[in-house]
Amino acid sequence: MAADLSTTSYALLGLLALDPDDAPEGLTGYELKQRCDLTMRYYWVSPATSQVYTELARLADLGLVDATDAPNGRRSTRRYALAEAGRARLLTWLETSEPAFPVLKHPVALRLMFAHMVAPEHVERWLDVYISQLEERTADLRAVREMLGDDPRLRSPATVADWGLSYFANESEIANGLRKRGGDLST
Repeated sequence: MAADLSTTSYALLGLLALDPDDAPEGLTGYELKQRCDLTMRYYWVSPATSQVYTELARLADLGLVDATDAPNGRRSTRRYALAEAGRARLLTWLETSEPAFPVLKHPVALRLMFAHMVAPEHVERWLDVYISQLEERTADLRAVREMLGDDPRLRSPATVADWGLSYFANESEIANGLRKRGGDLST
């Protein structure tokens, strides 16, 4: 029986499958963590560096990624590439499992649920901070989307980036609408 894999494991396999022509020798754990931070952080929790290395070691033990050590000065650097078994496992997961409904962990919505307990200026400040964060994240994601360009091999990540930009625009509209109410959510 195949070992159960976490969603993070599948995410790492997928990131290794994204553009193998750009890194045929594979990626280091550090490079994979950078790829996670650059892409996944907009729609999935980007795993901690330690989690990336733990998952990569597990995937290597299961024969789903190939790990090779390359000399790098006095040390060696371990690189990981998607193994055929890993590609097959990823495809099976993509083709046979249904995505779970997302769990919304929204710190602003949580605070707004209890906004009746504080003065409106606190709510205004929360919304101002959130709107500013949305503007920053939108600019970051827009840069990622531009980097992805129109390369057909990157159509899927580009589509997710477009979805993220729409999500941020919708969140901004909601937050700005609440902000216009002056922090008083009773109206």
